[in-house]
Amino acid sequence: MSKRVAIIGSGFGGLALAIRLQSAGIDTTILEARDKPGGRAYYWEKDGHVFDAGPTVITDPACLRELWELSGHDLAEDVDLVPVTPFYRLSWPDGTTFDYTNDDAELFDQIRALEPADVEGYRKFLNYSAGVHEEGYVKLGAVPFLDFRSMLKAAPSLARYQAWRSVYSIVSGFVRNEKLRQALSFHTLLVGGNPMTTSSIYALIHKLERDGGVWFARGGTNRLIAGMVRHFERLGGKIRLGDPVAEIATDGTRITRVRTQSGFEESFDAVASNADVLRTYEMLQHRSAKRSAARLKRKRYSPSLFVLHFSTSGTWPDVAHHSILFGPKYAELLDEIYKGDGLPHDPSLYLHHPTITDPSMAPPDRSTFYALAPVPHLGQTEFDWAVEGPKYAERILEVLEERMLPGLRERLGTVFHFGPADFESELNSHLGSAFSLEPVLTQSAYFRVHNRDSKIPNLYFVGAGTHPGAGIPGVVGSAKATAGLIIEDLAR
Repeated sequence: MSKRVAIIGSGFGGLALAIRLQSAGIDTTILEARDKPGGRAYYWEKDGHVFDAGPTVITDPACLRELWELSGHDLAEDVDLVPVTPFYRLSWPDGTTFDYTNDDAELFDQIRALEPADVEGYRKFLNYSAGVHEEGYVKLGAVPFLDFRSMLKAAPSLARYQAWRSVYSIVSGFVRNEKLRQALSFHTLLVGGNPMTTSSIYALIHKLERDGGVWFARGGTNRLIAGMVRHFERLGGKIRLGDPVAEIATDGTRITRVRTQSGFEESFDAVASNADVLRTYEMLQHRSAKRSAARLKRKRYSPSLFVLHFSTSGTWPDVAHHSILFGPKYAELLDEIYKGDGLPHDPSLYLHHPTITDPSMAPPDRSTFYALAPVPHLGQTEFDWAVEGPKYAERILEVLEERMLPGLRERLGTVFHFGPADFESELNSHLGSAFSLEPVLTQSAYFRVHNRDSKIPNLYFVGAGTHPGAGIPGVVGSAKATAGLIIEDLAR
């Protein structure tokens, strides 16, 4: 405990890093700007309902269990993970539905109903996904890319799986049914990537889900966050809530201290940021910070999200826990999200229905939902979200009532939304991006923000903006990579 580390931000990445460092005997303090831990995994309690902000899809539970096993504990002491099946129920405007599951017989029957020839193509895609999972996640997911040589070492395996091609392009080479192509490529949207441009390496998500399943933390994602905080504090860690960092000071070479808006100020041997990468450099008092910030502003950022939270009377036993409502167009919609300057009129939606798995998240005979639509970030739009937000909420309700929740408006209770302007103001996210840098090949691995800064030797990064990227397994993997660097550096 002679070494001290500050972590800015308590998202999944920050908490995972904090647990790793505290388990290694490093005195760790988390500094969180909001009144609750969790970062994007925030939550609200309204009218007896628990509304999770997200993320709500938990995959690869083994990466979470490892955080407890480091100190001889068990994740089950603090968190109750329950399996979700089907993983997702996919639906299209023509009434077609597809239950995405890891039951081979059921899955193959559904594929056969769409296109008999695609059963064999799917088997081949699954083998491809297994290969990129091994190379991109198992071997490289927690390995920091600090120099170009490390990228060159990975290049042969990336080339073997044609990493320069997009996920959609790869999927299309295996199956020919358009609905199935969408079903096997949409996952990149859950980490901020456009299926049409995101590297085919991200096809590993399919294998990750098939092997590890899709899970839900009983009580909501907030209970997983609470369990991580409980375990961190059990190990002796400290967390300060509601106290944004105002300044990261250096002596010209290394970080020396951190000051918060409340006046808290302490010296640390190292600082790791789980905050927005650009905003971190803007807080940093160092000659290289302005150059780093300017360079980051030229990067491509993932879109934002419009998240509509609502409650209803009664229950919806036929609505799955996770539903994907595809719009009438796919490629055109992706262009609107990633290149457009307005809001898509016909959005694709992710519908989260936690009370089908855990009724305790609502009062008796009531239900809790959120509907999520990817939308352009603030750098692409100029309209007033205070005006456009309520209008878009109505459009989403219209789609939901027509496609999946008949009579929805008559049963509505609490309704509120969280959009791009909120991502910027409440999460201090550059451009209101929901996933930081867009996960294209030229912004991945070595080309992403490094887990350790190249100019300031005791500044580190964890979370969606650094390697390997967004999503719970991604940011937990970044914590493993960053923790290894910090532990090794502080031991010198």
